[in-house]
Amino acid sequence: MDLTHRPRRLRQDRVRGLVSETSVDPSDLIAPVFVDATTDERVPIESMPGHDRVPIEESVSRVEEVRETGVEAVMLFGIPESKDPEGTRAWAEDGVVQEATRRISRETDAYVITDACLCEYTDHGHCGPLEEELRGEAVAEGGPACEPTLTVDNDATLASLEKIAVSHAEAGADMIAPSGMMDGMVAAIRAALDREGHEHVPIMSYAAKYESAFYGPFRDAADGAPAFGNRRHYQMDPANAREAMREVRLDAEQGADVLMVKPALPYLDIVGAVRREFDHPVAAYNVSGEYAMLHAAAEKGWLDLEEVAIESLLSIKRAGADLILTYFAEDVAEQLS
Repeated sequence: MDLTHRPRRLRQDRVRGLVSETSVDPSDLIAPVFVDATTDERVPIESMPGHDRVPIEESVSRVEEVRETGVEAVMLFGIPESKDPEGTRAWAEDGVVQEATRRISRETDAYVITDACLCEYTDHGHCGPLEEELRGEAVAEGGPACEPTLTVDNDATLASLEKIAVSHAEAGADMIAPSGMMDGMVAAIRAALDREGHEHVPIMSYAAKYESAFYGPFRDAADGAPAFGNRRHYQMDPANAREAMREVRLDAEQGADVLMVKPALPYLDIVGAVRREFDHPVAAYNVSGEYAMLHAAAEKGWLDLEEVAIESLLSIKRAGADLILTYFAEDVAEQLS
């Protein structure tokens, strides 16, 4: 038997780390932070153990907690004091994200990324103002009539996203992250930021965001579940990979600085494909459902939470992500310290 090749030689403890191909560092991670304008105390998020909604007054202390673990960047999500069909609180000067951003930027050294979307701000829970469109078979004599259905008005939403992005930049956001999957959203936001003197503010686009069942806990956390229907008509079909590359390419051409895939674990093939095709930094969102299912299994004693958390993030890095937005950010950073 020829045993010239013994890969196990490099798996011994003293050399294993030297030849390790992939690593996760706290500087690779972005921690989500939920700021709630409707509360004056922290509210635990039941479906996301270890995470709370925090009042605006505690946004700085919450971010300081993140920074103490070595994580440098946070993503802010807001729960507004009121909602309406247009989501107008999303770009209000005294809005929840705007006020939290001002405080955090002024009082901490965190890198502040803001989620730019309307689902938390509209009373119907969709990612923009609605329009009625007709769907169904063509009307023929004696045939079925088309029935109207509600969908997000893409171009009206672009105008709202411009106002949201500029308001975030004016409040001190370091990066804007549009997540609504509207056609042309990156171009619209880039033009608005440049027009208002914020050409230095980069855009991290949710470039390939799938209509996924893994978002459930987030919708509880951000109070952003649709009041009716679903988001299939603007978020991507989980069956489609080639379409993702088209979406990502369009965002890159429109000026996106960072390209995000969401969710992460069920879409590692997409993360890998984006990494191979584009020279932009690639981000992946390790979403709430991925976090919650590992916690649930650990609570049953079926998995070791620390082990599976770090293994999950390693798989996302190995697939090609440079940055990972994850609810495990603080726990994993403390493990690595």
